[in-house]
Amino acid sequence: MDFIGVLIPIFGVFALGFIGQKVWKFDIKPISTVAIYLMSPFLAFRTFYVNEITMDYLYLGIYLAVLCAVSIAICYLLGFLNRWDTNTTSGFILSSAFMNNGNYGAPLVLLIFGETGFHYAVILMVMQQLIMCTVGIYYAAKGGENGGRKVSPLKEVAKVPIVYGAILGLILNVVQINISGQVETAVSMVADATIPTVMIVLGMQLANITLKKLDYSKLSAALSIKLAVAPLIAFVITLFLPVDDMVKDIMILTAATPTAANTTIYALQFDTKPAFVSSTTLLSTLLSILTIPLLMLLIL
Repeated sequence: MDFIGVLIPIFGVFALGFIGQKVWKFDIKPISTVAIYLMSPFLAFRTFYVNEITMDYLYLGIYLAVLCAVSIAICYLLGFLNRWDTNTTSGFILSSAFMNNGNYGAPLVLLIFGETGFHYAVILMVMQQLIMCTVGIYYAAKGGENGGRKVSPLKEVAKVPIVYGAILGLILNVVQINISGQVETAVSMVADATIPTVMIVLGMQLANITLKKLDYSKLSAALSIKLAVAPLIAFVITLFLPVDDMVKDIMILTAATPTAANTTIYALQFDTKPAFVSSTTLLSTLLSILTIPLLMLLIL
C-alpha cells in the first residue's frame, strides 16, 4: 500500500495534464519550451548548489555513465540490425536509456531505505539531471535532423541553459558562496514548479497519442530494456564498485525505474518520435507497479 501511495501523486499530475489537453486542446510546444529554457536551469542550479559534493558522486557518476552508455549501445545495435533511421533510433534511445530516479526513484528509495538511502538517491538525481540535459538533449536534437530541418546536436546542447545552471550551482557550491535569502526563495519557487510542469506536459502529450499508430514491437523492446535489462546491467556494474550493499541495492532499484519524464519534453521539442517516447514513459510507469516489487523481492 505504501508503494502505491508513492505512485498516486505521480499519476495524479499526469492525469491533470491529460484531462486539460482533452478539454482545452493546448498548444504543447510553447509550454515545453518554457520548461526547458526557463524553468529547468533553476532546478539544475539548486540541485548542484545545495547538495554537498563528496566521493560518492564519483562512484555513482561512474555507475550512471556506464549504465547509460551500455543502454545506448544496445539501442544502436537494435537500430543497426533493424535498419532504423536516425529519428527512430534517437527516439528509441530517449525511451530506453534514461531513468526516472527523481520524482519516482527518490521517494521510492526514501520509503524503502529511509533518510540514509535518500542521501544517495539525491546524488543519483543530481548526476542523472546532468546526463539528461546533455546526452538526452544531444540525441533528441540528433533525431530531429530527420524532421526536415538541419540541427546540430552539439549546438543544441550548448544552447540549453540547464547546463550552465548546473555549472553555476556547482561552482558556488565548491567555493562556498551563499546567495541571499530573497534570491534563494525565487530560485526555489521556479525549481519547485519545474518537475510538476514537465509531468503536466507529459500528461498533455499522452492525450494526443493514437495507440493504433504505435509500433508495438519497438515499444516492447524499449520497455524490456528499461524495466528488465537496465537493472541487470546495474547489477553487473555494482560488482566492480567499492560501495556497500545498501548503495548497490539502490543503484539496481533506481535502474529499474520508468523512463524519465524529461525525455518527453525533449522528444516534443525536437520532434523525435514524441508519441513513441510518451507512450514508453506512460507504460513503463504503469508496468513498474509490477516489476519494482518483483525486483525488491530479489535484491532485498
